[in-house]
Amino acid sequence: MVAVVSDYLLHPFYPQFFEARFGVTNPKMVGYYFAAICFMVMLAFPFWAYVSKRVAELRILVYTQLVAGILALYCFYTTSLQVFWIASLTMVCFKGSYLLVYPFILRIIKPEAHTRTIGILSVVVHLGGILGAVIGGLVVDLVNPAYIFLVMAAGDFIQMGMSIYLLKSPRFNIELPTPDGDDDTPKNSNSLVPKGFVLKIGLITLVLYFGDFIIRPFFARYWEAISGTGSQLVSGFMYAIPGFVAVFALWWSRKHASDQGNDYQRIAIALVLGMAGLFLQVTPWVPVVVIGRILYGWAIFQGMVRFDALLFQLSNPESYAVDYSKIHFFQNLGVLLASFSVGIVVDTQGLQMPFWIALAGFGVSLVAFVLFFIYRPQSTVHSIHRGKL
Repeated sequence: MVAVVSDYLLHPFYPQFFEARFGVTNPKMVGYYFAAICFMVMLAFPFWAYVSKRVAELRILVYTQLVAGILALYCFYTTSLQVFWIASLTMVCFKGSYLLVYPFILRIIKPEAHTRTIGILSVVVHLGGILGAVIGGLVVDLVNPAYIFLVMAAGDFIQMGMSIYLLKSPRFNIELPTPDGDDDTPKNSNSLVPKGFVLKIGLITLVLYFGDFIIRPFFARYWEAISGTGSQLVSGFMYAIPGFVAVFALWWSRKHASDQGNDYQRIAIALVLGMAGLFLQVTPWVPVVVIGRILYGWAIFQGMVRFDALLFQLSNPESYAVDYSKIHFFQNLGVLLASFSVGIVVDTQGLQMPFWIALAGFGVSLVAFVLFFIYRPQSTVHSIHRGKL
């Protein structure tokens, strides 16, 4: 939570920051900077994942968050735009190591708890993003956007301190789950795309994340256009509906826990519901758009959580960080492509077109998922459900 809040503090306020600190008002600068951040995370996280095969994750975090905090302080003090780009992007490289916590947590818990834990972590990301935006907004309103970097530095140093505490605690000596001894369990560590499932999930989620992120940047403008209201508060609430739905979906799944053997069918159903939600959001009627937003929030939460659960089901505990870093690379590539293309799409085709593109993307993801994971030889399907593919 601390890491996510620190990460999201400045996301809504980069235009204000660049204007207040460097006098830059060109909106393209913000777009280029976002793309650069995404690109740096794409490169950095796989590196830290490979390092984690030799150095414990918490030991890595002690040093990386220390460096990230120092660079955040430097970003607060610098008045040079060029130096800020170099320092802040380097900071992102070190800060991105906190993503190692995700596969680390899943490596130290039992496999049957993966889906529930991934759901909890997904909600943490949603709530952290909301809390980060609120704290960032308070800093911008009461002080100055540049002071957000002081809060970022504090978050990095808190993470460093928590990592040191856990390392010194006897609780850090956790026994990892042991393999069941079956010789059919894949050994993934020496292969770029072991058994092909990393590439398959990566390509599917690349398209899925592209579709999800291409509707985000201009959703508030789209809502204002169809509703006729200029209220930023209402627009922000409508934008945040999927986040609220994710919290409800987590509560619902915990109250109605059931057998996880149907994860493949549930992913397919989630993609279909996502397509329905996107279609409803294209309509010009406000109540229908609200319904579509709710349906889409449920679908995207269920789909993304279960895709992550599928990855860890098919991977080995010793390869969790590396395999997840590969999937994360594909997902960030989808976000990067969406960030570069959405402005051109809206400028040439209007505010509705991103929804149609996202709808097509979800359709492609659904077809690919069915071909890759559902229509399989019967013996292979049994192997998948045993986590042996």
